[in-house]
Amino acid sequence: MMGKNNRVSCTSGVSESIGFLLIFTIVIAGIGLVTLYGYPMLLKQQTSADEQIMEKNMIVLQNDVKSLAYKTIPYKETSLRIGGGVLTVYNSTYTPASSSIKIYDQNNIIYENSFQSGELRYSSDSAGTDISLQNGAVVMRRHVEPGSVMLAEPRWFYDSQTNTMVINLVNITSTGMMAKMGVGTVQMELGETQFLKTDTPPLTAEVYLEYTPDPVQDYSIAWNNYFQKTLGMTLISGTPGNGAMLKYQLPPTNTLVIKQYEVNIRSL
Repeated sequence: MMGKNNRVSCTSGVSESIGFLLIFTIVIAGIGLVTLYGYPMLLKQQTSADEQIMEKNMIVLQNDVKSLAYKTIPYKETSLRIGGGVLTVYNSTYTPASSSIKIYDQNNIIYENSFQSGELRYSSDSAGTDISLQNGAVVMRRHVEPGSVMLAEPRWFYDSQTNTMVINLVNITSTGMMAKMGVGTVQMELGETQFLKTDTPPLTAEVYLEYTPDPVQDYSIAWNNYFQKTLGMTLISGTPGNGAMLKYQLPPTNTLVIKQYEVNIRSL
């Protein structure tokens, strides 16, 4: 009888050990699956959320620029969270390779000589995305994919009834190079404003716009879509997306209005 009881006790102990090992194995396997598949998915969702937040933040900053330039408000301040990347000011005078715009007529009268806008750029290495506030527009490009898209348009107008073109150029400046991660406050103020209105050329004259993109930060596809589809310009030379200069012919223009605004970024 004693030997039989010992065998029963031994068998029960072995069964408990096997059950514990099975449960422990299942728990470890579950943790491994979560780590292998769940954690990268959570990181991806967080990266996507940071990108969407910064898209909205850049549009908020664009509205601040509009308030400064078009409503003549002298100063704006906006606090925002910069997640998953860095927000950097690229002063137009410090970045000679930045995009430029030149406008002239068929008689080679230049209205703006190679205007450079500078930019306020959010870069995310984890998402591989750049979002830029430049020349009054918000544009986005991805590092691993060709092309770019305009998230918010600048304030340019063309009136086909009176053949009037209004071009607002916004120059981003600063006292030095600035960059910010985490939580920051963007302080900006209105600087110098220049205004040009001309009633020439006449209806039969041709007016041209040359857009030269930054060869490293090329947003020419986004700007090309805006120039052609929104403003009705005609691309007469160049190919968008290869970093080269693009030349456009403006629609028939009797009155050309060019306004240049300077927005100074005081701090981030």
